[in-house]
Amino acid sequence: MPDVTLAKYRRMRDFDRTPEPSGRQAVAPAGARRFVIQKHDATRLHFDLRLEHDGVFRSWATPKGPSMDPRDRRLAVEVEDHPLDYGDFEGVIPKGQYGGGTVMIWDRGAWAPEPGFEDVGRALEAGELKFVMEGGRMHGSWVLVRTRSGPDSRTAPNRGNWLLIKHRDAAAADGDPDGPTGSDRSAASGRTMGEIAAGKGRTPRPFMTAPPAAGSAAARTAKRTARSSAGRARSAPPPDFIAPQLARNVDRPPGGPEWAHEVKFDGYRVQLHIRGGRALVLTRTGLDWTGRFAAIADAAAGLPDGVYDGEVVALDAGGAPSFGALQAALSAGRSEDLVLFLFDLLFEGGQDLRSRTLAQRKLRLQAVLAGAPQRIRYVEHFLVPGETILNSACRMNLEGVVSKRLDAPYRSGRGDAWLKSKCRAGHEVVIGGYTTTNGAFRSLIAGVRQGGRLVYAGRIGTGFGRETARRLAVRLGALERDASPFEEPLPRQAGAVHWVEPVLVAEIEYEGFTADGRLRQAAFKGLREDKPAADVGDERSAAAVLGRVTLSSPEKVLWPDAGDGAAVTKRDLADYYAEVGEWMLAHLRGRPCSIVRAPDGISGETRFFQRHATRGLSSLVTEVTVQGDRKPYLQFDRVEALVAAAQTAAVELHPWNCEPFQPERPGRLVFDLDPAPDVPFEQVIAAAREVRERLEALGLVAFCKTTGGKGLHVVTPVTAGDVDWPGAKAFARSVCAAMAADSPDRYLIVMSKAARGGRIFLDYLRNGRSATAVAPLSPRARPGAPVSMPLNWRQVRKGLDPSRFTLRTAPGLLKASDAWAGYAEAARPLDEAVARTEHRSQSRRSHPRSGDETKPRRS
Repeated sequence: MPDVTLAKYRRMRDFDRTPEPSGRQAVAPAGARRFVIQKHDATRLHFDLRLEHDGVFRSWATPKGPSMDPRDRRLAVEVEDHPLDYGDFEGVIPKGQYGGGTVMIWDRGAWAPEPGFEDVGRALEAGELKFVMEGGRMHGSWVLVRTRSGPDSRTAPNRGNWLLIKHRDAAAADGDPDGPTGSDRSAASGRTMGEIAAGKGRTPRPFMTAPPAAGSAAARTAKRTARSSAGRARSAPPPDFIAPQLARNVDRPPGGPEWAHEVKFDGYRVQLHIRGGRALVLTRTGLDWTGRFAAIADAAAGLPDGVYDGEVVALDAGGAPSFGALQAALSAGRSEDLVLFLFDLLFEGGQDLRSRTLAQRKLRLQAVLAGAPQRIRYVEHFLVPGETILNSACRMNLEGVVSKRLDAPYRSGRGDAWLKSKCRAGHEVVIGGYTTTNGAFRSLIAGVRQGGRLVYAGRIGTGFGRETARRLAVRLGALERDASPFEEPLPRQAGAVHWVEPVLVAEIEYEGFTADGRLRQAAFKGLREDKPAADVGDERSAAAVLGRVTLSSPEKVLWPDAGDGAAVTKRDLADYYAEVGEWMLAHLRGRPCSIVRAPDGISGETRFFQRHATRGLSSLVTEVTVQGDRKPYLQFDRVEALVAAAQTAAVELHPWNCEPFQPERPGRLVFDLDPAPDVPFEQVIAAAREVRERLEALGLVAFCKTTGGKGLHVVTPVTAGDVDWPGAKAFARSVCAAMAADSPDRYLIVMSKAARGGRIFLDYLRNGRSATAVAPLSPRARPGAPVSMPLNWRQVRKGLDPSRFTLRTAPGLLKASDAWAGYAEAARPLDEAVARTEHRSQSRRSHPRSGDETKPRRS
């Protein structure tokens, strides 16, 4: 069939002269239909949309390219079918040949018809195809509609004029008709159109013609096709227990038509075995809880023999799963208040279905559950973009979304076929003690396991109703012991402390971690009696954080060289944020933050400053509204959010200098020492030390960091008191003005570069409302991948070399340093410093000859 449909394509080309593929190379099947969009600079610049169907690419030339604005209708002229290996073609078609000009692989990925359009051939013949694309640039739902005007598809050289229209969904962008079409970088090689035309740069990475990677959808499809037994269920009696398939935590749901998305339930995972009219309910670890779930077992006993996978939940008054209601029902022995949601079928009768695809297993499950009791329910799934489902789940105060590959078999353990995206951070912790005040229960003392040790994680002080607290006190009282189960000394706890055997597991919600790695604002949800304490690990490790965030194009180069000859990729940036994130959060959390993004790397043409949240923002990043601006700002309150920022190629972070969660109150002052090019760095060091002396003379505490460039920042944390933003800025200016007045040959407070020669600009402008300064440890979008490195004052001396602090070296240097020790306790009242400044100014005006005495000296 492809040879027939490609006849026209081949007649139009001389393959002795053009490098385009002839279509003779075999292309391995994949687990999903593929699409490619090529940017083509021929007689006129245009984009070619190609959708895989029936062994070829059905192709449309779109003069303006796809638009992300649903109101924009883009012309798409259907042209001859192209071979599948054309999806890997990037290069130059010689002048004089058909389509002569430069061709770039602009985007590629997977596509799927929407429900009702599964018969793609019939839909195209009828003149309307609704479909979903998930690639590097294209996301979400689209429609191709043939117009009534233009050539007739049966007789014209081209098959007719169509309109390509974006559907309104999470990926749509009103008022942004060009969307990403202005980007001039290849999705396959990273080259510009100019570099492709000149034959420069690397060749494109294969997509259509690459051998399927082990574990990929294409590899699995090829392997299943090669097996004569593919798709057939094996006959065998089910084992007594099957270790469940588990989902890996990610930042957001994956895209692509090969994924199904289910609502994540807030309950107990169970495995249901039905044998001869008797139901057995097992926990995720194989414990027999049939008695505790008696009403569930009774309702399920009439189901066909088999092994089912699901979750037991309790529903609140609004019909949403409630873990607290589940705990209350179990404590009271009211299993009739519970519902079992089933989402997988592992055995049916004597047939082992685990080798079948999820799509096949769910079809069987849906049929089996037809007419089941109301207490037993089938879990529906959604094939629309996962981000849409997650946003809806979060608005409904649900846990999140579980995304599952439709083409994957059932595999015990944690892998990449099941992914879960949460609306809010959750954690399981081991209870190592509790506190009381006047004999009344007050809080839990929590820990996690690290290498067999119980490590303190923080205190849980909210989430307890009166009845919950009473039941907990009874359980904990029976487990009391004399000594602490934690190996290290704990911070002082308020109230009387009681230690307990570390065997109870609590599920909690939290807002993030403190600078020293403790849980922040942790709230109790309930006890997890289905999980042993030995299995509760630390979710704060860099590896665990990275496991909860999905990176697209992780090998994308962001910095060509980090000073060690090796490039820095998006994965490297994510690793960096995960490793230093807890330290950074002490200076980011609760503060609106702007970012610098470089989607094409710091050497690319696309680089922009972003302060507002945009469509498609990761749910891990906080959106915060500030007075006077209707658009929400970005805010990074947990490490996962920083890793999500790496996914967007956020190469710089610039927070406000407010108090955490108080944008209208100054929380720190930043003095930016910006030298002229001819100023030796030793003079910048001397300036930083002088700023420190002046601040300390006014009762403030100073800290220093590199800027990631040629200057230094001196930072002082403050409590604002009655000082507002204009007052804070005026104070910072007065300090800088006094320095410039005392040493006009060395300093100035005028921004003009023309007047700066040989002097240091004392930039006090970072201290206004909404003004920002680069965050400590933030990378910079500059050659060498430098970072803004926090220093101790012993380091701020002759010989300091800022270029040694890079994204590669900073984590290790930070661990070996006591930089900014005591910062959290160093905030001093700004109003008192302002008063001292005013007093000194008055004294200076009264005694002009003693002006030099106001310049502090260090003994």
